[in-house]
Amino acid sequence: GRARLRGCREFLRRNTLVLLTVSGVVAGVALGAAVRGAALGPAQVAYLAFPGELLLRMLRMVILPLVVCSLVSGAASLDTRSLGRLGGIAVAYFLGTTLLASGLAVALGFIVRPGAGASALNTQLGQPGALPPSKETVDSFLDLIRNLFPANLVAAAFQTYATDYKVLLRNTTSGNATLEKIPVGTDIEGMNILGLVLFALVLGVALKKLGQEGEDLIRFFNSFNEATMVLVTWIMWYVPIGIMFLVGSKIVEMEDIMLLVTSLGKYIFASILGHVIHGGIILPLIYFAATRQNPYRFLLGLITPFATAFATCSSSATLPSMIKCIEENNGVDKRISRFILPIGATVNMDGAAIFQCMAAVFIAQLNNVDLNPGQIFTILVTATASSVGAAGVPAGGVLTIAIILEAIGLPTNDLSLILAVDWIVDRTTTVVNVEGDALGAGILNYLNEKEKKEREQELKEVTVEAVANSKSEAETSPLVTHKNPVSNTSSTADPESKESVL
Repeated sequence: GRARLRGCREFLRRNTLVLLTVSGVVAGVALGAAVRGAALGPAQVAYLAFPGELLLRMLRMVILPLVVCSLVSGAASLDTRSLGRLGGIAVAYFLGTTLLASGLAVALGFIVRPGAGASALNTQLGQPGALPPSKETVDSFLDLIRNLFPANLVAAAFQTYATDYKVLLRNTTSGNATLEKIPVGTDIEGMNILGLVLFALVLGVALKKLGQEGEDLIRFFNSFNEATMVLVTWIMWYVPIGIMFLVGSKIVEMEDIMLLVTSLGKYIFASILGHVIHGGIILPLIYFAATRQNPYRFLLGLITPFATAFATCSSSATLPSMIKCIEENNGVDKRISRFILPIGATVNMDGAAIFQCMAAVFIAQLNNVDLNPGQIFTILVTATASSVGAAGVPAGGVLTIAIILEAIGLPTNDLSLILAVDWIVDRTTTVVNVEGDALGAGILNYLNEKEKKEREQELKEVTVEAVANSKSEAETSPLVTHKNPVSNTSSTADPESKESVL
């Protein structure tokens, strides 16, 4: 009995945070339901949301140092060959899963037909929300590339480049005036994570190239990174409280939930079904196929970041807790997780791709447009590409839906319907986004371990041949101790360079 009690206590000690976080979500729902009856004014709702807002602010505060430092130290600690190889696999994985997600969403959209017979909606929910200005597809692609190369690193920490349009009136002599749309560059609020990611990666590789001189700066970024992780550990203990108030205030804020669910129920159902299929079946299958390990056990260790994702709707705000949990609970190599997760949080948006494609199909059905294969292809490509550029913030996806609709020539004024239920669908969206990154990190970690084992095996054979006489050396780690006369020159450098000498 005592052993079982000790086991129970051990389990509780290990999973305190998980249990607290989950109960935070539940308590938030209960709190929201209880307070709903009190008919609070907007000011009181804002006060209720305050502890949750604090959580979001703290998480956002950590993102900048976390992304930059973890990517610099990650890129500097992986040797250039494995960096290129892992980077290639990561890109293939990100693109592949996002395309799969888009395809799944379009297929589901045609099967469930969320927009069929819903054209009566526009009268019921005729509140045009604040619509984003429509953007040409070409400009959205160019903006994506522009944001990869920020003109000012400091500004990239709080601004993103976006194309706006100025309408000029051209008067011709014959008297007919023509309007011309001219693209103008503007800066909008919001961190340009893409540009920071690229810069940090390149800086890390450059520091590695410097060798001895770069060591100090690499060490600086490493320790900055570790310190940020300690901050994250502290913030994590506040997560359950913050989540409770975030969820609670969201529930109190809701206008008329019944109208939404009855009119847009099929759309909500189809989107969430897409997320469940992709997150619960397809991604775990990919993970299993790559590593032959149980994906669900891997995901169980990440319940805290998933709950954070569910409550905050922001994949970049989930990044701190994701990095912490995936290293501590799942034993993913620090170099891998800190290299891949920050990139994934920006680039890999499976959930968003599902939600955007579903929205496009839904709006097409609302307007009784039958999509032809060309348009479907356009949806898939645009969704995959624009999910790369979408900011990892709540409701960042609505802008990209506008781009997709422009690309296939549909009116964007139905976006107000999507905006009305965005906060419901956004929760599962973010969970799937984050899960895709995590499983990607798991796969890369597995492949890296495998390669390391093979390399050590080769080295062992070399070691045995070269140093047959001294047993003491061969017993310890072959990477460090094995120096045959040739490699004495390079013994000061890192173990990676020795193997090239061999």
